[in-house]
Amino acid sequence: MSDATGINLRLDGRVVLVTGGVRGVGAGISAVFADQGATVVTCARRPVEGSPHEFHACDIRDDEAVKALVDEIVEKHGRLDVVVNNAGGSPYVPASDASARFSTKIVELNLLAVLSVSTHANAAMQQQESGGSIVNITSVSGRRPTPGTVAYGAAKAGVENMTTTLAVEWAPKVRVNSVVVGMVETEQSELFYGDADSIAAISRNVPLGRLAKPSDIGWATAFLASEAASYVSGASLEVHGGGEPPHYLSTTTADIK
Repeated sequence: MSDATGINLRLDGRVVLVTGGVRGVGAGISAVFADQGATVVTCARRPVEGSPHEFHACDIRDDEAVKALVDEIVEKHGRLDVVVNNAGGSPYVPASDASARFSTKIVELNLLAVLSVSTHANAAMQQQESGGSIVNITSVSGRRPTPGTVAYGAAKAGVENMTTTLAVEWAPKVRVNSVVVGMVETEQSELFYGDADSIAAISRNVPLGRLAKPSDIGWATAFLASEAASYVSGASLEVHGGGEPPHYLSTTTADIK
C-alpha cells in the first residue's frame, strides 16, 4: 500500500505496465498504481516471490520479446493505458575498468530498451481513443558526474532527451514524461549507501532530511500518468528531496548565512 491517503487520481480500470515492477522503486510504483485501482502488469527477467501483481518474464533488451509482451497485454486486457519504464541500473565499475561489452549492455538496458518498450506501447496506444501515457524513470545521475557508472549516467541523460522528442512525435494521443529520481531507500540500499549509520549521514545532506521511499516515486509517476497531468508532456519532474547541496558549502570558511 502507498503512504498517502485520501488521494484519488482516478486511475480505476487503467491497465498499467511497470517494467522492473517487482522490487525496489518498481515495486513502490506498482503498489501506488494498484492502490489507485489500476490493473498492474509487471515484467522482469525473473519473478519475485510474493509479488501481488500480474507478472511476465521478459528481457526488455529483446525487441521481439517486448513486442510479444505488449501484444499479450492488449490481447488479455483489451488495452494498455500507461507504461512506466522503470527497469534499469548498473553496478559500480570505474570507466577505465569497464569493457566495451559491459558499457554496451548498460546502454542497451537503460536507453535502447526504454525506446523499444515505448515504441511498441505507442503503437498500441495510438489505436485507442483515449491514447495513453508513458513515464520514463530517469536519474539525477544523468544530470551530474557519475563516477563508477559513466554509461548509466549517459544513458539516463539520453532518456530525458528521448522523452522530449517522443512527446513531440507521438502527440496528441500519447503523453511522454520522465521522473528524475534522487537517492531512494530500498531493500538493497546497503549496496549503494552503506549501513544504517551511513544512510543517516547521507540523509542529513538532503534538504528534506531523508532518502526517498519507493512510494514517493510511485506518487509522482501516478500523477504524471493521470488526467490531473493531462496538459503535461515532454516534462521532467525532479523527485530528489531538494537535490544535493554543493560540496563546498560543507567545507568553506566563508560566512555564508
